[in-house]
Amino acid sequence: MHALEVHQAIKNYNKVKALKRVSLTVRKGEFFGLLGPNGAGKTTLIQAILGLCRLSGGTIQVFDHDVVAEYKKARQLIGYSPQEMNFEKFFTIEKNLLHHAGFFGIPRKERNKTVQALLKQFGLTEKARVQIFKLSGGMQKRALICKALVSKPQLLILDEPTAGVDVEQRHDLWKYLRRLNAEGTTIILTTHYIDEAQALCERVGIINLGEIKVLDSPQNLINKYCDSRVCIETNKPLNKDWFANCKKWHPHIKENSVSAHGERAGVMTEELLRVILKQPSYRVEDISVNRGDLEDVFLKVTGKSFGECEK
Repeated sequence: MHALEVHQAIKNYNKVKALKRVSLTVRKGEFFGLLGPNGAGKTTLIQAILGLCRLSGGTIQVFDHDVVAEYKKARQLIGYSPQEMNFEKFFTIEKNLLHHAGFFGIPRKERNKTVQALLKQFGLTEKARVQIFKLSGGMQKRALICKALVSKPQLLILDEPTAGVDVEQRHDLWKYLRRLNAEGTTIILTTHYIDEAQALCERVGIINLGEIKVLDSPQNLINKYCDSRVCIETNKPLNKDWFANCKKWHPHIKENSVSAHGERAGVMTEELLRVILKQPSYRVEDISVNRGDLEDVFLKVTGKSFGECEK
């Protein structure tokens, strides 16, 4: 059974085609990243999964339940943490969570037990009776995820869960999310932090202009779309004429360093070193090899950087 199956999803807003036959599956227990620039179709797809907008064509199933024909069954299996805060800000964390649990019809005794367990799991027990507006941004984000988990969903959708949170709190949230996923919760993440997607997600799908452009593990996408970059630093300035036979790697000389890029890092490095070590009294001071990252993939697939996506 898949946690999510999207088949040929189409959504038109008059002449605007927000989704163009989008198909993807998310495996049960997977940590999946949905990436794309603003206006790419991410929000429309998430709203369709949540049953908040009706598709113009195609189907979406959550754990084999159609999100339209079996809306209640599908929605009960989903927890959603939006980017913007949706709390009663003058209520305490505890009161917010208890009220939300009541919307799902959870009995009072079970409701309290569930809320206390979540507060403990996310390190919020000491702040349980503090009003939401008095909490730090990181604590508010944690409370928002707690709210999404009150109904004990099998699928958790997180929309920018660490936006506006400092580095330390981001890494704390990563720790909580990894633990949650390890315990069996399927997670779908949207984020504009490239390191977040690369660190957390088993697979990522990049959507642009209403279409899924690529879908694979971060490492497989990096291997497919990114060349290796090698930089070698030496103890003395280099002469570009020495590398005339290395044109295949497009070597670039800058004083005491030579850099090049290509598909095969080992062969490229070996050839550059052979040239350098032929020169009398030259020695290598440092070597760095960079394979690229998910942001390079994103740029090649969408034509936009992650920074541009936040505007």
